[in-house]
Amino acid sequence: MGVADLPLLNQIKGRLGWLDERQRVIAQNVANSDTPGYAARDLAQPRDFAAALRGQGGPLQMTRTAPNHIAPAGPVARYASNDAPDSETTLDGNSVVVEEQMLKMAESRMAYDAAIGFYQKSMQMIRLAAKPPGR
Repeated sequence: MGVADLPLLNQIKGRLGWLDERQRVIAQNVANSDTPGYAARDLAQPRDFAAALRGQGGPLQMTRTAPNHIAPAGPVARYASNDAPDSETTLDGNSVVVEEQMLKMAESRMAYDAAIGFYQKSMQMIRLAAKPPGR
């Protein structure tokens, strides 16, 4: 098993992918803030661990480690984008509030920075564990 195959690093990579996709959706909302009839969108939060174990399409997928184990279900859509109306809708039907979108963008940025920090600390621990004794 290589370092890239560690479940912890795969989870961090998945979180970073979700945050990247959320930034893209928020940027689309801001770009369409003057488009009549445009409804603000957001990504659904990734499912929690318990939901993933119940098989409700969470980011964790079961794998077969022996031929007698039950086969995992087919592929699941990675992220679901849904309408997320902000606090107000203008007369032309646009529901994008730029201030709220900026708050969402800042929240995503902080979560992204935290995930990057966690990844860096994890890599430092792996490097420390891989060092020969006495060095």
